[in-house]
Amino acid sequence: MKKVIIVLFFLTIILINKKEEEFIIPDNAIRFRVIANSNSFEDQATKVEIKNNVENIVKKDLLLTKNKQEAQKILNESIPKIKNMVDNYNITYNINYGNNYFPEKKYKGITYQEGYYESLVLTLGNGKGDNWWCLMFPPLCLMETENNDLKNVDYQFFVKDIFNKYM
Repeated sequence: MKKVIIVLFFLTIILINKKEEEFIIPDNAIRFRVIANSNSFEDQATKVEIKNNVENIVKKDLLLTKNKQEAQKILNESIPKIKNMVDNYNITYNINYGNNYFPEKKYKGITYQEGYYESLVLTLGNGKGDNWWCLMFPPLCLMETENNDLKNVDYQFFVKDIFNKYM
């Protein structure tokens, strides 16, 4: 009987602590990723600054998109503007819009699977630093920056709600 109680106790602990769920990003999502040159403070700050500038370039138009085709068109048309902006930094870079590899990511209780995803990837310098990524379509990262109340919202619910709206 003691063994049964101990096993049930541990199973209960495991179930209570299992907060993460695997969230599968639909095929028609478009990711955005910026990979820093290195993990130095300067390179990480440059990554964030460039990420913010890219978001500002595409934000207004992407927030109005209704489908993936519109988002693809906006991103393709924005690449010259993005290149022009990054050219103002004293850094080499590579920008790629297509199928790119993403490692597994755990964020706010959601596990995003690794794999190849349609994405806009901006690699700064050697691309040896930590990266930042989000979803451009549906415009999850753009909505997240718009919505300051997300601290009080269940993130998993927010993500699922956005996907239901756009997919």
